[in-house]
Amino acid sequence: MKSRSRCAYLIAGAFGVLLAFSALAADAPPPRPIVLKAARLFDSVSGKLMEPGVVVVAGSKIQTVGGDAVAPAGAEVIDLGDATLLPGYIDAHVHLSFVASDDWYKDFFDWNMRFPAEQALYGANYAKATLEAGVTTVRDVGSWNYVAVGLRNAIRAGMISGPRMLVSNYPIGATGGHADDDPFPPQRVAPSGPIQGVCNGPDQCRAAVRFQVKFGADLIKFMPSGGVLSLSDPVDNPQLTQDEMNAIVSESHTWNRKVAAHCHGDRAAKMAIAAGVDSIEHGTFLLDDTLLEMKKKHVYLVPTIFAGVWVGEKADKYPPAIAAKVRAASAQHRLMFQRAVKIGVPIAMGTDAGVEPHGRNAREFSLMTEGGMTPAQALIAGTASAADLLGIADQTGTLQAGKSADIVAVPGNPLSDIHSTEHPLLVMKEGVIYVGRR
Repeated sequence: MKSRSRCAYLIAGAFGVLLAFSALAADAPPPRPIVLKAARLFDSVSGKLMEPGVVVVAGSKIQTVGGDAVAPAGAEVIDLGDATLLPGYIDAHVHLSFVASDDWYKDFFDWNMRFPAEQALYGANYAKATLEAGVTTVRDVGSWNYVAVGLRNAIRAGMISGPRMLVSNYPIGATGGHADDDPFPPQRVAPSGPIQGVCNGPDQCRAAVRFQVKFGADLIKFMPSGGVLSLSDPVDNPQLTQDEMNAIVSESHTWNRKVAAHCHGDRAAKMAIAAGVDSIEHGTFLLDDTLLEMKKKHVYLVPTIFAGVWVGEKADKYPPAIAAKVRAASAQHRLMFQRAVKIGVPIAMGTDAGVEPHGRNAREFSLMTEGGMTPAQALIAGTASAADLLGIADQTGTLQAGKSADIVAVPGNPLSDIHSTEHPLLVMKEGVIYVGRR
């Protein structure tokens, strides 16, 4: 009885403390509005600059935009001078739970020997670096042991700083394919199954989708073709049947989840497009008729040019089987992108950060311009178009009243010098400044 009485006393005391904190929070004044001023503002709808650039932020939302905006009473005014205000960048293809080094063999050991909790601490550091680079939203398209979903939840709870995250959990693919583990001896490492995204046949593939959704996936990532940095599969062969791809996409859409298809190979991409996929990731060996079909069906290309450049420069450091694939992919990737731009395929920025270091995401903007995009087109790909692909255009991607206050300021004029996107003066996410004055 004494134990129960003590327990009741402690619960009552804790409840009283919570009520006290709640009362303090209710009495706390709302945050001061913030007025951001700069020489210009990039409109990611029209692709044009507005002069001067003014954005009024109230709480987590944009209140007003434009040179004639009036500063509310008591607002904090931040004048950034000769700078440009842009929507926060959106990277549609990252892996925040890990990063590769120059030593493939060391990475292989580290990723297999670290406990998930340890790897999550690394991920928290990568998330912070990504946000501070101006990326306020990411689509994490593949992690293991639910590290990415844990990062997403911790960021949402305000426990760590990082970008808004949409996560896919385990990527889905066939036994022996790019979504499967490397060929460990089965008597030492148990083969993966649908809960880890490895499936064979339409029924197992539907189960794999359901497992990812059950454990918190915002979208589904699957592997119709082989990968570059995996040991046991060719880079461009189809690795799932049409029936399996149909099952993955239809099941995902039934659960209102968009689907990203990792495709280097053209034939696999054609099959994924026929299944109704929402985006093709990488697209290294895509042919013009496939690109035309993507334009017709409004299937996005997420090109990840930076990753292709990064691994291409390090081909000699990989095991021979991987190095051969790296060289073949690097020779074709940029050529494919140039054709995609000319054809008019919808393009959303994605870097594959994790293959290259986190926090350098904005390098993708200049690589896209080198591939034929104008600076304005590249910026739209990393803001409004990426928001459309992710299904969050009602929240972010443009600087408009009512949208989330996800704002980046860069020095000078990014339409004249796209590299200025790599050096943000200010980064704000949901009204909180992470780089800049504070």
